[in-house]
Amino acid sequence: MKKKIAIMQPYFAPYAGYFRLFSQTDLFVIYDCVQFPRRGWVHRNKLPDASGESQWLTMPIKKCSQSTKIYDLEFSDSANQLWMEQCKQFPSIIKANHEIKDLIYRLDKNPLDYIVKLLKFVCEGVGINFNVEHSSSLNIPDEIKGQDRIIEIAKYFQATDYVNSPGGKDLYNESAFKKEGINLHFLPEYKGNNWSMLHRLITEDPKKILEEINANS
Repeated sequence: MKKKIAIMQPYFAPYAGYFRLFSQTDLFVIYDCVQFPRRGWVHRNKLPDASGESQWLTMPIKKCSQSTKIYDLEFSDSANQLWMEQCKQFPSIIKANHEIKDLIYRLDKNPLDYIVKLLKFVCEGVGINFNVEHSSSLNIPDEIKGQDRIIEIAKYFQATDYVNSPGGKDLYNESAFKKEGINLHFLPEYKGNNWSMLHRLITEDPKKILEEINANS
């Protein structure tokens, strides 16, 4: 029986194209056992401000060493206050209904839990299956890196197919996966809306967003 999986770092309320990795696979592995990329999309995203301009919404993360893993991230001591102040700069969050506001404003025990909570919220909001595992639970040795680490995870979950975003084409070698009995697939470039799904689920019809995701898969 075929088993398609995706393995991806958890991003904070990413754009719709990211969620194709949920819709096109049987299992989404949250790749949280690797170094936190400070300038990436794990802890931040861009939303339109009152003028419609793109502005960063950045989670209040406690200062950490360069070697800190994603699963070890912590919120800063004044995270709640800083978060509320930031969120008030974005009209879509301000006009969200009470349930969504409560979801956004209430920070979880740690950043990873909060990010995963929002990923689940988006999947459920548009009607995509949310079946996840955490790579950190596998205790793969740190010395196994890059493509080899991805293959180890795929093998652990007995994957027959590995689905990746188009940005990963330069990172992976098809023959290396084939050697382990795994078919390597890349999604096409996403031609839909690139705004964060945190903004879009508040301002748009979820059914239309799902149609867009499926049309670009």
